[in-house]
Amino acid sequence: MSNILLLNIFAFLAAACIVVPLTSRFKLGSVLGYLVAGIVIGPFGLGLIKDPEKIMHFAEFGVVMMLFLIGLELEPPVLWRLRKSIIGLGGLQVLLTTLVFMLLAISLGYSWQMSLAVGMALSMSSTALVFQIIEEKNLMKTPLGENAFSVLLFQDIAVIPILVVLPFLALSPVETHGHHESIISGLSGWMKSLVIVLVISGVILGGKYFSRSLFRLVAKTNLREIFTATSLALVVGITLLMQMVGISPALGAFVAGVTLANSEYRRTIETDIEPFKGLLLGLFFISVGMGMDFNLFFKHPINLVGVVFLIVLIKALILFGLGKLFKLRMLHNSGFAFLMSQVGEFAFVLFQVAGGLKLLNQEQVKFLNFVVALSFALTPFLMIIYNKFIVPRFMSQLPQRDFDTIEQKHPIIMAGFGRFGQVVGRFLMGQGVKLTVLENNPDQIELLRKFGFKGYFGDASRLDLLRGAGAAKAEMLIIAVDDPDTCLTIARIAVEEFPNLKICARARNRRHAYELHKLGIKCIKRETFDSSLTMAKQIMIFLGKKESDMEAKAKQFMLHDEATLKKSFEFFDNEPEMVNFSRLRREELEKILQEDVQETRV
Repeated sequence: MSNILLLNIFAFLAAACIVVPLTSRFKLGSVLGYLVAGIVIGPFGLGLIKDPEKIMHFAEFGVVMMLFLIGLELEPPVLWRLRKSIIGLGGLQVLLTTLVFMLLAISLGYSWQMSLAVGMALSMSSTALVFQIIEEKNLMKTPLGENAFSVLLFQDIAVIPILVVLPFLALSPVETHGHHESIISGLSGWMKSLVIVLVISGVILGGKYFSRSLFRLVAKTNLREIFTATSLALVVGITLLMQMVGISPALGAFVAGVTLANSEYRRTIETDIEPFKGLLLGLFFISVGMGMDFNLFFKHPINLVGVVFLIVLIKALILFGLGKLFKLRMLHNSGFAFLMSQVGEFAFVLFQVAGGLKLLNQEQVKFLNFVVALSFALTPFLMIIYNKFIVPRFMSQLPQRDFDTIEQKHPIIMAGFGRFGQVVGRFLMGQGVKLTVLENNPDQIELLRKFGFKGYFGDASRLDLLRGAGAAKAEMLIIAVDDPDTCLTIARIAVEEFPNLKICARARNRRHAYELHKLGIKCIKRETFDSSLTMAKQIMIFLGKKESDMEAKAKQFMLHDEATLKKSFEFFDNEPEMVNFSRLRREELEKILQEDVQETRV
């Protein structure tokens, strides 16, 4: 292995490890971090990588893997459910965006052929960028994520006819070689269509009927690396096959993923490919950053920035209008417009093809490629604006349900009826104990009522709600809310306003328990302590230890840990003393647990 190759690999990994955490720390997103890393190590930064175009061709495989994994998560019924948005919303977006940019270019004096070619390329959005943001923000199952997916899927399909149309726009016959040429390029139109249909059908049938047998045979070897190799070979093979017949590799990989969505080996395949997808996508964004020609930027800064903002604005307005047409709520529609307003990675390919057909000169291709890269870099900032300014505004405009009027007041009040509170509440109610349950999640209240329990929608961190629930005369307040800050707020109010009220509180961890202790609360229960200790006890029994012995050991552990926790409150904020105390108590615990069981029972 050459030193140059090792240097390149080190440059990629080091740049990503240094820059991406910094941008993520300031909530700018990983994509912007990868772009900046590419600029730093590229020809216009430190110059560690001299030829970014070679890297780009390899890194594009990350987009293919991403589409394959997306396909694995989507079963055919889901695609059928989204058919209207895929065909309707996606089709209208490509058509209208192409038309608007084509007319704009013609009005500036360019030929209609060049205007159409550029318009079709600019209608694309970035599958890699959008899905990276959707995954980071966990938006896939929201209306925003589903509609973005629908449009992107249609765009990936549209790349095929666009590549077919581009040669017909050439002003003079040009021999084309390279990226888009295929083994069926010499066939007639209907023969090409027949071959494409047969290939896609073969992928679908192979995935449905033969992949299970293949992966079963591989799984029997009990060699994880062979399963990983088979998964990668499957994606690479499909990509190669699709390129050979002139189909978008990403689309072919997506079809294969959907075909395998019902396979029992789906999760294993997904786990094997995910790390490679992440690395290659990162490499893709780094290569985009490396390819940004800053000499061009310094020559035409105003033109470049102006064109980028104009393109993003026009696309956002078109997307916003289509979102309204398809009845997207304002909150999701504005996010949809911001998220999809950049130009996609397939535009690099389309501009390259248009340059080979002499529809664009090389200066124009470089200019437009830089525009695409800048639109990539602008998107994370648009999403920051969306999350910081638009989301809070519309969330605050959502209709708020009024808190319930508390009709029945019982001696015991419970604040919170989630996963922790339900166990406590059901146990008490099962023994006839009457509770006044306060829960600030209306869905949880409806679920509570469906099962025959009485609960009230209300925020227990408000003094008026606690008074309305009868806290002044109640005997006990059980605080079982999920959020530690809310728990402390409720406890603080209760201690200050209702000094005679006994309080039992749920603690998230030792720090939370300490904060509750400082308020004077004696009854504190850490939420996962008992279940974790029970599981540890069962594990030891499974390993062959006597059940009676482990019961005694678990009890000894519990008593020691509770005593240690209470003792630690004396110097919880003194870290050196706390560390020393914890070390001594841990050694003491080990000695206790290693003693003979009979002794521990005495």
